[in-house]
Amino acid sequence: MGPLDRIEDMVAYVEAAKAIPMSRNCKVDRAEMIGMLEELRAELPSELRKADAMLAERDKIIDAGEREAQRIIAEAESEHARLVSSHEVTVSADHEANRIITEARNEAQRLRDEVDEYVDTTLANFEQFLQRALSGVERGRDKMHALREIGSFAPAREEEDKPLPAI
Repeated sequence: MGPLDRIEDMVAYVEAAKAIPMSRNCKVDRAEMIGMLEELRAELPSELRKADAMLAERDKIIDAGEREAQRIIAEAESEHARLVSSHEVTVSADHEANRIITEARNEAQRLRDEVDEYVDTTLANFEQFLQRALSGVERGRDKMHALREIGSFAPAREEEDKPLPAI
């Protein structure tokens, strides 16, 4: 029987005791009550030691749980920092990549514009050259037609009789 059972027995004993008329008191056998209390006192130290041991064990478990919780929190914070850092590196790399792509596109457009201008200038110069050449050809044809009309291209009689030179 445990200490709580003994206390219940004592309460039941006092409740069953004969009441003293006109008073809140009751009559109990002193020797019997002292015997019950001594039994309770004898049991209490071992029960208190068990309770203290249980409380100490509970405190150890709570401490271990708190240490584990702190370790888990520290790991989570470390992982969070790593992920944030990784994310920041990724975001930074994306920004740098976008900047490089924009610069490359701008440089490519600048080069296209320069090439277009060079090609246009070259074609314009070639056009002028061709126009001058065409003008020269037209003048030459006109001269040839004019000379043909006036007869200067008619071969001289002396030249007709001469044999052609051998090559």
